[in-house]
Amino acid sequence: MTLVLTFVLGAFCWTFVEYALHRGLGHRARARNPFSVEHLKHHATVTWFAPTWKKGLAAIGVLSVTAPGLVWGFGAAGFAGAIGFASCYVLYEWVHRRLHTHPGQTRYGRWARRHHLHHHFSRPRLNHGVTTPLWDWVFGTLDAPQVVQVPTRNALPWMLDGAGALRPELAGEYVLGSRSLP
Repeated sequence: MTLVLTFVLGAFCWTFVEYALHRGLGHRARARNPFSVEHLKHHATVTWFAPTWKKGLAAIGVLSVTAPGLVWGFGAAGFAGAIGFASCYVLYEWVHRRLHTHPGQTRYGRWARRHHLHHHFSRPRLNHGVTTPLWDWVFGTLDAPQVVQVPTRNALPWMLDGAGALRPELAGEYVLGSRSLP
């Protein structure tokens, strides 16, 4: 039971690191570190993602520094926590990419897309948690839009029909154009 709990604790810790990295290194650093450079590229072109090998190297670096200390200090429970943290990081990468490349199929998927795309297109200083609103709520950076305004030039392929207009089933969640919403 202890191993399961520390695995879950490690995964939970990732959600805080996700928020802190995104807000601190991604938005406050203004391209003064490798993460910020990659993050600003992603904001400029929302379909662009840092190469997997760069993310893999960063993950290996973090785990090679933290995992030995966790195992030394907590034994198998520390290892389980490190595995939970790493697993949640991999899940985050998958979810984040899908938010940009696929329409939401579930209630969570539709919510996560609105939450994250609102961050990209309207309020970059808010909604830093990509997979959960928890830390945005805790730190006062949560903004829950009903409808997300998407600049036409930045519309994601899954949003558009064959004629380049917003797919009708997305009309209650997104609007294309640069005008202010009512």
